[in-house]
Amino acid sequence: MRLGELVIDVTPLRTSPAYRRVFAAQTLTVLTTALTNVAINLHVYQLTGSSVQVGLVSLVFGLALLAGLLAGGVLADRLDRRRLILGTRSLVALVLAGLAVNAAMPQPLLGIVYLAAVPAGGINGLGGSALMAAIPALVTPAQLTAAGALFTVTSQFGAMVGPTIAGFIAAGPGVATCFAIDAAGYLVGIALMWFIPPLRAEREPQHPLRSLAEGFRFVRGNQVVAGLLLIDVWAMVFAMPYALFPQLAKEVFGGGPSTVGLLYTAPAVGAFIGALASGWTGRARHSGRALIASVLVWGLAITGFGLSGHLWLGLLCLAIAGLGDTTSEILRRALLQHYTLDHLQGRVSSLWLAQATSGAAVGNAEAGLAARLLGGSGAVVGGGLVCVLGVCLVAATMPRLRRASLQGERCPSLPSTA
Repeated sequence: MRLGELVIDVTPLRTSPAYRRVFAAQTLTVLTTALTNVAINLHVYQLTGSSVQVGLVSLVFGLALLAGLLAGGVLADRLDRRRLILGTRSLVALVLAGLAVNAAMPQPLLGIVYLAAVPAGGINGLGGSALMAAIPALVTPAQLTAAGALFTVTSQFGAMVGPTIAGFIAAGPGVATCFAIDAAGYLVGIALMWFIPPLRAEREPQHPLRSLAEGFRFVRGNQVVAGLLLIDVWAMVFAMPYALFPQLAKEVFGGGPSTVGLLYTAPAVGAFIGALASGWTGRARHSGRALIASVLVWGLAITGFGLSGHLWLGLLCLAIAGLGDTTSEILRRALLQHYTLDHLQGRVSSLWLAQATSGAAVGNAEAGLAARLLGGSGAVVGGGLVCVLGVCLVAATMPRLRRASLQGERCPSLPSTA
């Protein structure tokens, strides 16, 4: 394989004006949202001095996000996805403006933050499902992998630089400025996406519960899509070590807050490198096998991290884990869109996003409980090994996932969902 084939494929940016607009808007939004993610935690802690309150606000947002994702999947398959994206982003900008005003008051109200967390989470869920469902209509089937990889680059870049920028702004002008910048970012994004074409649903709407049930039936009856979701469960629920980083930094690596920061940064660095070198993913003939291999890399690297004992080796393992994770995310997203019928894109995308959101949360909770029984390192090693075994089980029992390919016909030989 030539070096040029490893570099991320930017063909969707060259050939699709609509995708260029969406990509530019999403890049800006990822960066500005990173400011809010940090600022909201700082704001709540400044108001209460309680990490419990910080966690509760995150929980409220997460539950609202989960509900919004499920509802958004139904709406994305009933309504014009373009209008849904623009409408939800307008509402999010309004919520952020309210948070900025509250934070700028002499005595900010904690209740406003809780009240804002509900619509912010729910509306983001609605828009997130619609955005993911819209991408297959903006690029050719052969460009799905590249389109997803480009989105991944922006998200990982935001994860690396956003928190640092947010810290400087919060320490200077204050958290209200972070919220205001994020609101402005959403408004600019709306302007960028205003001229993308209409993205209307292809089928007549049905009752929301029946519509959601149709999405579940499709996933259950399609071994490729079901396998994509199941393989992610093994990775996120059993091999998610992030909640243990503060404990491991102190007990294993003998460090403090700076070491914790390095542990959180290392996977993002590996993921960013993996996204930049993802050009091969769109050309791979055996996409399903490549996906399985990338999740195995994640599980094995997490196991290696638990066994490392030295900070430099642990950071290297986490970077490799991040590389495997972002490769699997790119392939999972592309395969999911490739093997899903257009009129089901919204609902299936919402199930994937909802699983990703809840799976990471459950995984961190599971890691904390396992650490009480096995210790920090033992929990990480055990989780990594369970992930590897689970992925092997999925690969052995789901042959269609192993044979899945982005080079073949879209949605080949899918069972009826009627």
